[in-house]
Amino acid sequence: MVWRGARSGTVRPMVGRVAEREAIGQLLDAAREGLSGVLVLAGEAGVGKTRLLEHAAAQAAGVRLTWLVGVEAEQLLGYGALHRLLRPHLHRIERLPARQRGALNAAFGLADTSYSDRYLVGLATLALLSSAASELPMLCLIDDVHWLDRESAETLAFVARRLHADSLGLIFATRNDLGDHGLFDVLPSLRVGGLPAAEARELLSLAVGGHLDTAVADRIVAGTGGNPLALVELAAHLGAEQLAGVAPMPDPLPVSRLLEEYFRQSVAALPSDTRMLLLLMAAAPTDDMAVVWHAAGVLGLAARSAAAAIEAGVLDHGAGLGFRHPLIRSSVYAAASGHDRRRIHAALEAASDPARVPDRRAWHRAQATVGPDDAAAADLDTASDCARARGGYSAQALFLSKAAELTVDPAERAERYLAAAQAHLTSGDRAAVLPLLDLAVPALQQPSARARALRIRASAELFNAGSNDRVPAMMLDAVAELGDADPRMTWELLYEAMHAAVIARDPMDRTTLTDVAKIAVATPHRPDAPDWSPEQLIRGLALRTAHGYESGVATIQEALAKLRASAELHDMASPLSVIVGLAADDVWDIGAFVEIVGRLAAADRSRGALYGLSLSLSVLAYTEIRNGRLTAAEALFAEADDYAAAIGLTTQGDLNRGLLYAWMGRESDVHAVVAMMDVVSTTCGLGMLRHLAHHALCVLNLGLGRYDEALRHALPTYEEDVPSQGNLVLPLLVEAAVRAGDRHTAALALKRLEDRAQLAGTPWALGLLARCRALVDETAHAEKWYQESIDLLAAVPLAAEHARSRLLFGEWLRRRKRRSEARTHLRAAYESFSAWGASLFAERARIELLATGETARRRVPETRFDLTSQERQVALLAASGLTNAETASRLFITTSTVEFHLNKVFRKLGITSRRQIAAALGRPGGDDVPSPSY
Repeated sequence: MVWRGARSGTVRPMVGRVAEREAIGQLLDAAREGLSGVLVLAGEAGVGKTRLLEHAAAQAAGVRLTWLVGVEAEQLLGYGALHRLLRPHLHRIERLPARQRGALNAAFGLADTSYSDRYLVGLATLALLSSAASELPMLCLIDDVHWLDRESAETLAFVARRLHADSLGLIFATRNDLGDHGLFDVLPSLRVGGLPAAEARELLSLAVGGHLDTAVADRIVAGTGGNPLALVELAAHLGAEQLAGVAPMPDPLPVSRLLEEYFRQSVAALPSDTRMLLLLMAAAPTDDMAVVWHAAGVLGLAARSAAAAIEAGVLDHGAGLGFRHPLIRSSVYAAASGHDRRRIHAALEAASDPARVPDRRAWHRAQATVGPDDAAAADLDTASDCARARGGYSAQALFLSKAAELTVDPAERAERYLAAAQAHLTSGDRAAVLPLLDLAVPALQQPSARARALRIRASAELFNAGSNDRVPAMMLDAVAELGDADPRMTWELLYEAMHAAVIARDPMDRTTLTDVAKIAVATPHRPDAPDWSPEQLIRGLALRTAHGYESGVATIQEALAKLRASAELHDMASPLSVIVGLAADDVWDIGAFVEIVGRLAAADRSRGALYGLSLSLSVLAYTEIRNGRLTAAEALFAEADDYAAAIGLTTQGDLNRGLLYAWMGRESDVHAVVAMMDVVSTTCGLGMLRHLAHHALCVLNLGLGRYDEALRHALPTYEEDVPSQGNLVLPLLVEAAVRAGDRHTAALALKRLEDRAQLAGTPWALGLLARCRALVDETAHAEKWYQESIDLLAAVPLAAEHARSRLLFGEWLRRRKRRSEARTHLRAAYESFSAWGASLFAERARIELLATGETARRRVPETRFDLTSQERQVALLAASGLTNAETASRLFITTSTVEFHLNKVFRKLGITSRRQIAAALGRPGGDDVPSPSY
């Protein structure tokens, strides 16, 4: 049923392919040495990708070898290919963590479980393969990747991105013109093209084995572009006179897509019963020959029907009956008439066990059906539920789309198209969503269904076009369409609209942030909403945006308190961590920020929800910056980037690190990030990035003492006054304005801060307020405000703000000739900033100390911590006391990879024990380690 290549017969010597063979050799060497390797071989049909896999297999001495070949007809079975790959290793499944074990069992239909998560399946696959490779190095050869079901392809791409030191190699072979190659874009790859002329002539000569005219050889090589399959097939099928240059050759020569026509012609010359058997084999989605022969019996086809195909070289029976080349299989099915295809599928339906493979049976029944058929559609609908339970959303979408085609009632047909669109969206195949919505929408009758369609369209267009600024208006369209039919869904839509709006900022398409907020305020609150629901939080932010800060602060605080007290937290369609972070910032509640987002991150980590986890960790990194833990912040950013890359998202590298680099004094890096922010903000409708850029530049220029520049970057955010950043900018603006001599602007900013900080009432808010009052106060009373600021900020995890207040107080004391008192605060600030790596503020403190008569040696940045991001993550977690297994589980890598990184950490730091890591990194108390709680 699947092509078994030339493994069952004589393999010709490989000609050329020096670079490819070298890459394969390096990959095998890495696996044998305990490392890992991944290689994607991409090229047109017949270019020799499978031959390279065979070469890899032949070179894999001392390595466990596993083959997987994609089958076009099996694409409807989610995780079907993965099941075939892992079948030899399923005896290890009981060793997996419970969530991973449950997800994999559900994906393979091995347990009565209602849900399977794709990333948990990926982690389980990584664990199983790594476990097998720990006993003997392993090489997995995956051919015809373009024919894998999407879920299997996603899982294998995920595994490939997580490998590091696992004694495991993966080599993928795929066609350029088929499949979703975006899944494998970030993996090491080689483009396999035609052979160079000299090597192509050598292969052709070997294939002919007799007299070959030089001019004929040159024409064949030129006409085929050096395609090895075309060269070998022509050598086998051209006559001796043609090869000798006496008789004319076909024009054009069969190559690439023309090879398919060439194979079709070869099959067309076979007897009718043989052609029907070939069609049966092409349509069958498994390599279970019992089903094929059962179906053949239904059609009255005998086993001897295969003989002619074997003799003609269409079938290979060396390791079991199969097509000699996958192009033959696709050619057979494509060339068949509709009548013959329906006969074949009817026979396969009859041969399929309804208890064992009901989904395949339903698919064959549908393919055998002409015209609408509600019974066949109902079977497919049931099959789609089974696919969804396994996490096979691509298969679910396929079943639902076909069910819709067969449905008689227009309204029911539209609902099935809508459900298929949602399944495609969930699977990640967003290009397929909009055509299905176009089929569904005209016949949708219920307001809730039309609202769902608008919601799906908004999500699809967001991911397809990356235009976040279009989403709020589209979500509001859905709210208007829904009316009062479903209050719960209304608030879900408003959450997504507000979430998108506070990120997009103005200008937006067809609406504004204030308009979105006013609609949310006017929408009745659900009294039965659970505590973990973000409805009240959204309502508070909406009140703050539409009617002023004083209108929303109490509602935001109450919502945060409910979330903190809730026994469970749930992410929404748009993860909750971003909106929680914005709201907590807006009321200066660092405790709620850290606790709620930390719990969301821990829950995401436990579930293997890597997208939500990547966002939560990025948000938490900002709390580490405020607490002076710059190394911990970098570790969180790096971990977040790692998970985003693992699930195939395009990461923006340093995009989130502008503020971190500003605190670290990396001026050129800050400007590079800001330039990137400007581009992404414009192209993706992410206006929030503009304010993050201004914030980073403001902090940078305060550190450099460029107060006019700091003031210039603070003003736009102050004037727009959006939630979170509109308040965070106030103490920066007051400081910049006072130092720049713009006391009017400083007074305006202080007045806004006074009004809001007193309403918020938190130590963070009041500590910043006291500092700003001190900055503006030109009398001796400023001393009281500075001391109050220092005392308040010492009580909360905001060490960076605390040190900034001590620096400013020390500067104030020094200017009043109180040098001894100034030294105490300046020295404390300098020691803190220096320890954290906050070089610009450390330099400010050092210069002030010099002015008091105390010498403070400028610290040179350490170079002995030249660790990669993942080495640093592993080192910090080991320093926190986690075992290797706990670290591996936390970082979604294998224990062997943790051991590999720790060995490199020990070598680079010159230590021999994990107990020495914190001291070696210059953190004797381990106070720069990310919290293990998340």
